[in-house]
Amino acid sequence: MNSRPVYILTGLSGSGKSTAARALEDRGYFVVDNLPLVLLPQCLELTASDAKNERRLAVVIDVRNREYLAQYGTIISQLKARGYPLETCFFEAADEVLIRRYSETRRRHPLGESTDLPQAIERERKLLLSVRETATRIIDSSGLNPHQLREILLETFSDEQLSPLMLQLESFGFRYGLPPDADLVFDVRFLPNPYYLAELRPLSGLDLALRHYVLDQPDCRNFYAHLLQMLDFLLPLYIAEGKSYLTLALGCTGGRHRSVALVEELSRQLASDKIRVRVVHRDINKSDH
Repeated sequence: MNSRPVYILTGLSGSGKSTAARALEDRGYFVVDNLPLVLLPQCLELTASDAKNERRLAVVIDVRNREYLAQYGTIISQLKARGYPLETCFFEAADEVLIRRYSETRRRHPLGESTDLPQAIERERKLLLSVRETATRIIDSSGLNPHQLREILLETFSDEQLSPLMLQLESFGFRYGLPPDADLVFDVRFLPNPYYLAELRPLSGLDLALRHYVLDQPDCRNFYAHLLQMLDFLLPLYIAEGKSYLTLALGCTGGRHRSVALVEELSRQLASDKIRVRVVHRDINKSDH
């Protein structure tokens, strides 16, 4: 059985469960929202039986499951007795804070069909009282802004095997258009184009001979050094700001030679315990013409 914790996210509506769910998704968890409580044992069994599935699991269970809440303590106790490493995070906030948040977002409380908001919050507290008593961690988000809450959540869900930032390095060809999801774009068409050398034209930036040709150019070495220096400055700031995904795109004419070579070199050098690197070569297999 997987020894990694399975997080149950629960608590008052508007207190931070959605922020927690997004934080776990950013860290590679498979998050199930509003899972009927009676299906939790089957969900855990399926996850544990899939030896190839390395994704961790988190489940959001709250007052939308109110017909099953009376069984919550019994079901959790049974699952823990069977060896499932469950961690229950209960989110709450002061009434006035919840009222303000609902007013700002103009969302409807899940129990607000026939009562006003203060009454709905009071009723929800009573329904979740037994759930709160089973919590392994209670997080009060009353005095926290979204960034502060996220910092607490990242500490709560800390995992040495995962880093806080996923950096996607993408090569592309300008002739096929800019990547719409790119946060940072660099144009490397100023570098000598291997396309015009007969011996290099059939190759791509994945081939060592072509990579050496591109990376050994004096202008490329200078550009690469400046790029690394800028990323050394920027990436820690993105991480501190709470950014989980960042896409850096390098473009040449066709997206097969220069940009691919540089992305490959960057991916080799930037991967660390604080940065997960994903490489995408968008246009490497497209026609040169």
